[in-house]
Amino acid sequence: MFASPNSAAIMNSVPPEDRGVASGMMSTLMNSGFVISMGMFFTIIVVGLTKEFPAALSASLTSAGAAQLIPAMSSIPPTGALFAAFLGYNPVQMILTGMPLSVTGTIPPATLAILTGVTWFPTTLAHAFMPSLAFTFIIGAILSLVAAALCARGGERYVYGIHGHGTEGSPQNPPHQVPGEEKK
Repeated sequence: MFASPNSAAIMNSVPPEDRGVASGMMSTLMNSGFVISMGMFFTIIVVGLTKEFPAALSASLTSAGAAQLIPAMSSIPPTGALFAAFLGYNPVQMILTGMPLSVTGTIPPATLAILTGVTWFPTTLAHAFMPSLAFTFIIGAILSLVAAALCARGGERYVYGIHGHGTEGSPQNPPHQVPGEEKK
């Protein structure tokens, strides 16, 4: 959203012989910003998921009629659950296999089929994941609004070839109006 006008402003303000260096620095900083923002947003999601997943798992096991599995299932780490869902893997089958028959034998076969099916675990995870994702989008929207406000305050347009080396408005370099731009 802001890359094109900001890139144009940066490249217009640099002498032609330095535009290669400016372009390289601009690309490096933009790529660093992308990586930092991805890390920041993923951290927000994981923190929210860590907070919400145990309650969502307990509620889902209770509604499925398998409340006796809550202590064993609470050993699923939220980040492990997230990656399992991304990879299409259901860790419930593995946990049930490692449990004693005295515990799993008390669960009706229909309930076991629900728990090991393809929809129960992703749906349970979604109840914890979606609020975290929504919060991340809200933070992203707020940061975009702040960026838009800062870009709007960007000042007057400066073009190296027109404005030269001096400060605009100085006695040796009077201000020039750029064609198509209104005088403020």
